[in-house]
Amino acid sequence: MGPFFYAVSPFRNRGAHGTLHLKLIATTWNALRVITLDVRAGFVEITRNGFALLGLVVITALLLLAVQSELRATATTQLMGWLQARQPSNTWSSSESFAALARTTAGDPLDLPAEQASVTYWLSRKYNVSPEPLSVLVAEAFLLGERARIAPTLILAIMAVESNFNPFAQGVLGGQGLMQIQPSQQLHKLADLGGPMASFDPLSNLRIGVSTLHDMSLQNGSIEAGLTAYAEATKRSDTNYLVRVLQEEQKLAQITQSVRQARTQSQEAPAKSQPARWLSPAKSDSISL
Repeated sequence: MGPFFYAVSPFRNRGAHGTLHLKLIATTWNALRVITLDVRAGFVEITRNGFALLGLVVITALLLLAVQSELRATATTQLMGWLQARQPSNTWSSSESFAALARTTAGDPLDLPAEQASVTYWLSRKYNVSPEPLSVLVAEAFLLGERARIAPTLILAIMAVESNFNPFAQGVLGGQGLMQIQPSQQLHKLADLGGPMASFDPLSNLRIGVSTLHDMSLQNGSIEAGLTAYAEATKRSDTNYLVRVLQEEQKLAQITQSVRQARTQSQEAPAKSQPARWLSPAKSDSISL
């Protein structure tokens, strides 16, 4: 074979390797194509099955609602009721408003006589109490004072010193409410007014306090002695209690007297007489509550 053979043999070997390389590429491409086709076919199958399952669920639900119409109606009713229950109410019940007014101890001071209205506004400014509820207490004090023949200004002075017109005041030694009554000593009177909690009702507390003062004045022979006994009964320990009460009463009495004088300027000034607070208490066992 000589030199020519060796000259051409490298080209012959290179041709064989090229053929093998082309076959390898073709085989790889076919494998990739088969894999791609299999993946696509699998994806299509999964998607088809998913849609089929979703459609089956939708159809089942529609059939269930179509067959069980009562269930659908019940669910709708419950849903609407739940939503309506959470809507804010923009209506006011007239029965509720009347009930609230029935529970309110308040009134218009301008509806009172001039003396009582003047006392109401004076006490309101001094003790920082609204005049509307205070007007009811003033009117009640004048009514009870007339029954028991105790000056209403004295009754109001006792409330001022005992509680500063706080109907929920609690004393250190157990006194409660406006007149600082002792519930343990007034069980029979509280029972007639609804029970022990009645001591926190302003009018009930006021009536029991006046009744107690009236009874003690009868037992001790005078308003002064009754007031001293009342201070002991309410467990007041301050030594100037009577002085404070009487000073407050004097201021209130001056207000009522000024109003009367202004109303009767054309008449003679009334003769000096014994103040109403020192009149003998009504001769009865007790005043009605």
